[in-house]
Amino acid sequence: MNQAIATATLRALRRVLRATEIGNRHLATATGLTPSQLLVLRDIDRRQPVTPGAIAQELDFSQATITTIVDRLEARGLVRRQRGERDRRQFYLSTLDAGRDMLKNAPDPLQTVFTSRFVALPPWEQAMLLAAVERLSALMGVEGIDAAPLLDSGRIDRSDPA
Repeated sequence: MNQAIATATLRALRRVLRATEIGNRHLATATGLTPSQLLVLRDIDRRQPVTPGAIAQELDFSQATITTIVDRLEARGLVRRQRGERDRRQFYLSTLDAGRDMLKNAPDPLQTVFTSRFVALPPWEQAMLLAAVERLSALMGVEGIDAAPLLDSGRIDRSDPA
């Protein structure tokens, strides 16, 4: 019985990974963005002006990952990085018109669909799912890996980690 359950669990996990890959490709085709880039752009737009550190904390990405993503978004003319007036060491991020247009035209990524369905679940079921996924992560030995590159498994430039 345990082997059959393990096989069924791995099969379900493969379906989730495949759905993520398909969603990433669809997003890349429609916008040229990775899921992580879209998440960061959405968070900047929702909370602007916002610091890169606040984005990293909100999305549970490393500061280095956020810096790399923001560099790419800025290079594409989607966001602006400005120094703080009080503390010139601090940077604030805001969305440019092109970034807002990108958000309007971006397909609804798998993460957004999941989140809207997940928050509709009762708290006990949310906690149960979180515990199960955290346990699965521990069983696979991947609990310490930064989530951003995992979200971007279907990125356009495979030589690029973020």
